[in-house]
Amino acid sequence: MSALLTIDDLRVEIPTARGVVTPVDGVSLEIGEGEMLGLVGESGSGKSMTAMSILRMLPTPAARIVGGSIRFDGEDLVGAAPRRLREIRGGRVGTIFQEPMTALNPVFTIGDQLTEPLRRHRGMGRRAAWTRGIELLEMVGIRRAERVMREHPFQLSGGMRQRVMIAIAMSCEPRLLIADEPTTALDVTTQAQILDLMVGLQRDHGTAVLLITHDLGVVAQTCQRASVMYGGEVVESAPVDRLFDEPEHAYTRRLLGMRPRALDDALDARERVEIPAGSRPLVEVSGLVKHYSTGRGREREIVRAVDGVDFALHAGRTLAVVGESGSGKSTTGRAVLRLIEPSEGTIRFEGRDVRALRGEALRSWRREAQIIFQDTYASLDPRWKVGASLEEPLARHTRLSAAERRDRVAESLELVGLTADHASRFPHEFSGGQRQRIGIARALVLRPKLVVADEPVSALDVSVQAQVLDLMRDLQKQLGLAYLFITHDLSVVAEIADDVLVMRTGQVVEQGGVDQVLRDPRHPYTRALLAAVPRADPGAGADAGERARIIELGLS
Repeated sequence: MSALLTIDDLRVEIPTARGVVTPVDGVSLEIGEGEMLGLVGESGSGKSMTAMSILRMLPTPAARIVGGSIRFDGEDLVGAAPRRLREIRGGRVGTIFQEPMTALNPVFTIGDQLTEPLRRHRGMGRRAAWTRGIELLEMVGIRRAERVMREHPFQLSGGMRQRVMIAIAMSCEPRLLIADEPTTALDVTTQAQILDLMVGLQRDHGTAVLLITHDLGVVAQTCQRASVMYGGEVVESAPVDRLFDEPEHAYTRRLLGMRPRALDDALDARERVEIPAGSRPLVEVSGLVKHYSTGRGREREIVRAVDGVDFALHAGRTLAVVGESGSGKSTTGRAVLRLIEPSEGTIRFEGRDVRALRGEALRSWRREAQIIFQDTYASLDPRWKVGASLEEPLARHTRLSAAERRDRVAESLELVGLTADHASRFPHEFSGGQRQRIGIARALVLRPKLVVADEPVSALDVSVQAQVLDLMRDLQKQLGLAYLFITHDLSVVAEIADDVLVMRTGQVVEQGGVDQVLRDPRHPYTRALLAAVPRADPGAGADAGERARIIELGLS
């Protein structure tokens, strides 16, 4: 197999006030024609910086390639002229970025951005490019594609924005696809469909793929070879089977040791939290409905985001809400907290009617119910130091003095494994895992009884994810917290949940104890979710046809 991309001894440096940082330090990689190479490692290992270097799209002007070579199809990219790079980007090399909201232009419609590469690199006319754009959106699983073409990025969910990015990257059928965490924000069934699309592109068009991910299950199920990065270096490269069966480097062995356990093993290892006899639920939700209208005139449509949800949650327990993007999970969590107003239904907290609360009574109740947002970077004000962000709810909801507030902030940071000194830093100075801990600290600073956790670990690598889940379990034991845990990751559900609520298109299709739902699912959709979970075992993909059949049945 001839090499399509060759990276040899690549070095990238970034000058900072604290000295020169070398995020990529002597990296060498090779990707053959039609091959899929998985690049794995923890946050900060240099994976994304390596990928960005290929097309000289480094994230900061100060970053520079100071050594090594990058050759694509025999052509030197390090010394290529900007005009030549523009021809290669999007046309011969497609890129799926990790942050679609940042990568998509907020002032242009999806149609404008999807048709641009088709017109520029394929020479298509406006009408032909528009028709092909609709086909591409449908290919990546977007319903009402023609309508989405006319919408802007902010009007789409995170999962839909990621699908749009994938459609743009695949639009010109590139020879090389650089996919930077392409399925991080996606639910398991959509992830399975997108990975199948990428594998199909590789098989049918001979496209080579550089797949950057922290999900070892994705690597095991899709890649032929894998390279492991640590501290800016490639510490091991091998065929996937050998890497998983006979890892040579100590870091590779540690990384494989952190992979999520099989669902049955995780369920067997769980500590059961029993409901005290005669105890009353902390939260009782009955007939919860949230409908809203979209469009105008003849295109006006009622969206049934949440359509009759019932559940009860006791103190000290975790209820996981699972389902695909658009199933109504996050809307349910936000409606329970009245961050959005429900259309109908009853929400009771310790017997109180939450929907009846107004003014000071509602403000006082918010001390007892908090949220951990999915995107902690977006939820923290970049102009405020972390201490100020954590102190604000204390100033608004308590009568603590300034000194007492600072002490509470320090205590909350230490509770989540950070230090009091971290209060003086800005959000951009932290890693993704540290920012997630800050989000947890902010949710806990008021000492609530209920925490709605909206995908709190979906963007984290396996080691940090394990640390955050351990932290959340420990805090639950210490403080008696009740978690409404919103996630699309069933391996996380097996690790942390006591009960499960499975949602699809705004409705509950199955609910019950975690053992019953995950070991003996009754609904075809639940079985489809379980079938779509990628297993970190290269031998587990043998029955892909049966898995696809189950997924199709569940989604029909």
